[in-house]
Amino acid sequence: YPLIGNYGVPDEKELDKYGLPANFEWFDSISVAALVVGEVCDSPSHWRAQQTLSQWMEGHGVPGISGIDTRALTKKIRENGCILGRIVYEQPSTANTLIFADPNLRNLVAECSIKEPKTFNANGTPRICAIDCGLKLNQIKCFVSRGARVDLVPWNYSLNENDFDGLFISNGPGDPVMCKDTVTQIQKVLKSGKKPVFGICLGHQLLATAIGCKTYKMKYGNRGHNLPCVHNGTGRCFMTSQNHGFAVDSASLPAEWEPLFT
Repeated sequence: YPLIGNYGVPDEKELDKYGLPANFEWFDSISVAALVVGEVCDSPSHWRAQQTLSQWMEGHGVPGISGIDTRALTKKIRENGCILGRIVYEQPSTANTLIFADPNLRNLVAECSIKEPKTFNANGTPRICAIDCGLKLNQIKCFVSRGARVDLVPWNYSLNENDFDGLFISNGPGDPVMCKDTVTQIQKVLKSGKKPVFGICLGHQLLATAIGCKTYKMKYGNRGHNLPCVHNGTGRCFMTSQNHGFAVDSASLPAEWEPLFT
């Protein structure tokens, strides 16, 4: 029985008490460009299902394809590293006629970031300014469920330290070097040294860039729910969840900094 899509898609309009989508990680639309699966379920079984996966994707104009040997595709990626791909309707007469869109040439953060600030749990405390570089809504839910106010701002928003108690830089897609405006704002906050700053995934890479580090694209990326990280100093190993294709070059760390986890 196919696993992909067997729960179906729940209500897109259902909101939680903070006005956030109850069942999704973003406000609207679908974030992926396309979906490739071996087998898709067209008859889901779940009491909250409102539509099938295929119907949901079609409604948002997102292409998908099934009947693909995804194990063979995975082997190609393992052998060649991250590669460009494209879904086509017909076998082309010559592969040379195909044009592949390279997302690494685009500022993906600018594309997916909100355009205007949003506030959640307006009467909460402390006040967290969250820079949206491609954020997942569960991160906001983690803050507001603990009583915090969250001001979600665009990736290139001009920060005023008087407006928040702590700065959070979210995860997101693409190459960190594309986010020069974000790095400039982070550097302002770091230079004053008055407010705590926390970055996750791309946010961590932007933090590292702000202090002068270099980043690089990994051949495969770190993707999974059980990747070990060693705490430098104690040697203790932590199992972590990661999904990123770029990394910080530890050799580029300034003299007054040192790696915390490897």
